[in-house]
Amino acid sequence: MTFPFYIAKRYLFSKKSTHAINIISGISAVGVAVATMALVVTLSVFNGFSDLVATFFTSFDPQLKIVPAKGKTMPADAPALDKVRQLTAVEVATNCLEDQALAVYQDKQEMVTVKGVDDNITDLVNIKDILVGDGVFDLHAANLEYGVIGIRLAQTLGTGTKWRDYLHIFAPRHEGQLDMTNPTEGFVEDSLLSPGVVFQVKQAKYDKAHIITSLDFASRIFERQGEISSLELRIKSGSDINSVKKDIQEIVGDQYKVEDRYEQQADTFRIMQIEKVMAYIFLTFILMVACFNIIGSLSMLIIDKKDDVVTLRNLGATDKQITQIFLFEGRMISAAGAIIGIIIGLLLCWLQQQFGIVRLGSGSENFIIDAYPVSVHYSDVLIIFITVMLVGWLAVWYPVRAISKRLTK
Repeated sequence: MTFPFYIAKRYLFSKKSTHAINIISGISAVGVAVATMALVVTLSVFNGFSDLVATFFTSFDPQLKIVPAKGKTMPADAPALDKVRQLTAVEVATNCLEDQALAVYQDKQEMVTVKGVDDNITDLVNIKDILVGDGVFDLHAANLEYGVIGIRLAQTLGTGTKWRDYLHIFAPRHEGQLDMTNPTEGFVEDSLLSPGVVFQVKQAKYDKAHIITSLDFASRIFERQGEISSLELRIKSGSDINSVKKDIQEIVGDQYKVEDRYEQQADTFRIMQIEKVMAYIFLTFILMVACFNIIGSLSMLIIDKKDDVVTLRNLGATDKQITQIFLFEGRMISAAGAIIGIIIGLLLCWLQQQFGIVRLGSGSENFIIDAYPVSVHYSDVLIIFITVMLVGWLAVWYPVRAISKRLTK
């Protein structure tokens, strides 16, 4: 134990001649603890929402997805894609063709995303777990084509879970010019029947605008025979997805991109990450304000211990050691506040996880969950502790150094 640290510890726990110094020191530690607790709880709530959203994607999005690096489609029989399909780590490979179209049902219409898939889609993702209705999941039967639409799209078009009439799909032609005297010639038209079910991912991106149908139907409506927009993969159980992803990327080269579930939803997670970072920055500013209380506490302590400073100098202590005494004092206050704040923050997170104390409001029955989700990432806790210590050190370094120099002259 160094000499400055030993003296600083004695000053921290000893009684001061002025009782207000003890009070201000306590307030400083409490301020740092409250700011630290707020950081732990807030970042954990953001993590909870992020993890919650990630669980929704597992029912619809594939584990890995290969898309063209440029353009919208790629040849379905590309040699690189055939090599991927033959990998031992790949359990299911599904061709998909996805594009925008216009859906018309009776007197209602809506812009939609039509996604044509192979028949093995049920082996790729747990599509049956998100179905609503009395029918069965089916894409075609004989020469009939079925479409499974999102639940919110069904509400918009007024189809219900099973519609009686045809759902008409219009897609613009890729070749030729639009004749304004006969605009219908500029579109490819086809129709879908209902299998008696709709899907509910609980994400507006899908539920509001997606239609799942057969790959043959999508190829006809979009005039993309022999082309796909993505190759979606399911990896065998026990395989390391990151390792398989790296191997696939080496096979397909720069011509294609291999995306995991988080990359497929990069926009959503990027927005959530930005919100989390902004919350971290704002709460750090509050932490800085709390740390300024430490400056007041240390300033009064330095004045209170003026006679001790003279004694220490007479005993051989250098000016640097005297300055370090008060710097250690400020750091210990910051550390005490950080540790207390982290403990209380983790306790509150645990209580929220176990009992859901903070609800989502009086209309929580309309939400997917009843209470705010919480997920503690210990990397965040480490970052918070480092932030508190760094901010506390920076807040007291210059003021303490300046005041100590004045007293040691």
